Amino acid sequence: MRTSIATVSLSGSLTEKLTAASRAGFDGVEIFENDLLASPLTPEEIRARCADLGLTVDLYQPMRDIEAVPADEFARGLRRARHKFEVMRRLGADTVLVCSSVHPLAVDDDALAAYHLRQLADLAQQFGIRVAYEALAWGRHVSTYDHAWRIVEAADHPALGTCLDSFHILSRGSDPKGIEDIPGEKIFFLQLADAPLLAMDVLQWSRHYRCFPGQGGFDVAGLVRHVLRTGYDGPLSLEVFNDVFRQAEAGPTAVDAHRSLLVLQETVGVATPPPPVVPTGVAFAELVTPDAEPVSAVLGALGFARTARHRSKPVDLWQQGEARILVNTSGAARRDGTGLAAIGLESPDPAGAARRAEALLAPVLPRRRAPEDAPLDAVAAPDGTQLFFCARARNELPDWRADFTDAAHEAGTPGVHGIDHLALTQPWHHFDEATLFHRSVLGLHAQESVDVADPYGLLRSRAVTNADGSVRIALSVGAAPTDDPVHAQHIALATDDVVTAARGFRASGGRLLPIPANYYDDLAARYEFADGELETYRELGILYDRDAHGEFRHCYTVTVGRVFFELVQRDGYRGYGAQNAPVRLAAQHAGRAVIGG
Repeated sequence: MRTSIATVSLSGSLTEKLTAASRAGFDGVEIFENDLLASPLTPEEIRARCADLGLTVDLYQPMRDIEAVPADEFARGLRRARHKFEVMRRLGADTVLVCSSVHPLAVDDDALAAYHLRQLADLAQQFGIRVAYEALAWGRHVSTYDHAWRIVEAADHPALGTCLDSFHILSRGSDPKGIEDIPGEKIFFLQLADAPLLAMDVLQWSRHYRCFPGQGGFDVAGLVRHVLRTGYDGPLSLEVFNDVFRQAEAGPTAVDAHRSLLVLQETVGVATPPPPVVPTGVAFAELVTPDAEPVSAVLGALGFARTARHRSKPVDLWQQGEARILVNTSGAARRDGTGLAAIGLESPDPAGAARRAEALLAPVLPRRRAPEDAPLDAVAAPDGTQLFFCARARNELPDWRADFTDAAHEAGTPGVHGIDHLALTQPWHHFDEATLFHRSVLGLHAQESVDVADPYGLLRSRAVTNADGSVRIALSVGAAPTDDPVHAQHIALATDDVVTAARGFRASGGRLLPIPANYYDDLAARYEFADGELETYRELGILYDRDAHGEFRHCYTVTVGRVFFELVQRDGYRGYGAQNAPVRLAAQHAGRAVIGG
């Protein structure tokens, strides 16, 4: 199907918005009136610019307070409409959006509303324009799609139809099944937006918290299925009011927007991109650092051994059990030191995973490699983390481990047996995009979003996992832009005995994050422990939580650059210790425990 996006969904000037929409792959745009008014370009120049970019102007919006108003107000509305229809003709737009009236003098009179809309449609028809009437969720008298359709049906004019908007329909809890009673040819336009499920005034909800389909809690796909059953053959168009999107760069936002429509079309069965290839494990986590010594010291104290070195690059492989960490000293590192730059995902079909990623607009990353290096496919996640699709010990596929030459080493102290999860702090404007990316591109399941109290704000966190939990990625973001090193990425290492692992780490010179005594006083009030157990946790800085499935014990190292490690003992527990996150964050803020890197 054709895809379109309202210019209000993107940031920047109208020219920047049009360019971003075209580069992201959209077929058309809705021109928001304020964007036109603020543009130095004439309507003819905008029309030409759209044509050069391969975009059609699918809708001009909005026109307000035109129906069921006093006669003098209606006369003024028609006068304004005539001017706007002339502008639309110059612009090359053939459909105008008319929102249900919110005018304080509007009356509850469907017959009058139909009469006014019929007169407006008569005028529009003279300019070759169609009128798409939309029920605003906060409309004064018309606030549901079925009510708007009854008025359109009563007006009975060929140039008058309805516009369906998923936010206005789903935010009110209306049953979208009734859409199937509307003839498809009378649905002149379909606008789509998702939103988180919030308890708040619907107008504020609409103006600030909409998001792209698949990023919120609405069943947008179910609504679209109802629309398609009517025979509707117009575009799928996004109209998203979102404070974050309006401040983010237009280009990446437009790509995220178009990806959401590609996934939506797949969900409703009108498009068949390559199927998702769900990763089956974490092959490695790669740290990039200007100085390998500090992070190597931490890895050594954690019981890792430097088992191999890349044949052609300054990359060391540190391993313990099935946990593998690459330490890369090549290329430019962040000014603030060590960072988590890449994740290797074990994939049953690396080439298929790459095809899926590319079809859903993930940037495919070029790799500089020697002729004998394994050909690994890599894409960039929204936060810039490189994702490699890997295979190991499978004869039919290239093995990334073959690029490394074994190094003589002494076995480390056993304690860690794998990577439990990876925690990635997202740029503040990429959180919703990151969730959709990992869910749609990688085929991971997104868990519920949680809010975590930080001493200087509020963090949002959402985990994405595969079915058996062998891949767990926790995505988090602060409430505002920040370069605070406390909001770093971290690697959680799985252990069967966190107390032994923590003691071994400390005995080897490692530094654990100190936890305030008040935390343990509260812990004693909430749970009962065996004799001496709580004192051990207090001594080592081990935190504790439990859920319906089991217990969770975990502790943290101090931070190296922008990375720290977590030791995790997960005895059936399914969460990530969100209950303890405020204490951990406060401890990191208090200590700014950075040991180098």
